[in-house]
Amino acid sequence: MDISPLTPKALAIKPAADANGEQVAESAKDFEAMFMGQMVDEMLSTIDIGSFGGGHAEETWRSFLSNAIGQSIADQSSTGIARHISSAMERYGTGRDL
Repeated sequence: MDISPLTPKALAIKPAADANGEQVAESAKDFEAMFMGQMVDEMLSTIDIGSFGGGHAEETWRSFLSNAIGQSIADQSSTGIARHISSAMERYGTGRDL
């Protein structure tokens, strides 16, 4: 079996401008959800959870709660983070100034 070498055309990286706008928006929203989840997790780590707190289980479940809250915030589109990230990603793909 012969495998032909890759041509420069096959190795060419397609610019982000070719990406589907919906995919860019979804990626930006995912970034916002992750970012907000990290922010909420940091905030939750500073409060006293009461008599139920402590140990490895609290840390594990706190991260699940933080991620759920972050996703909820992103779903509301109330911070504008995803909108700005999406806009920057689209401009980057077209070569326009940020």
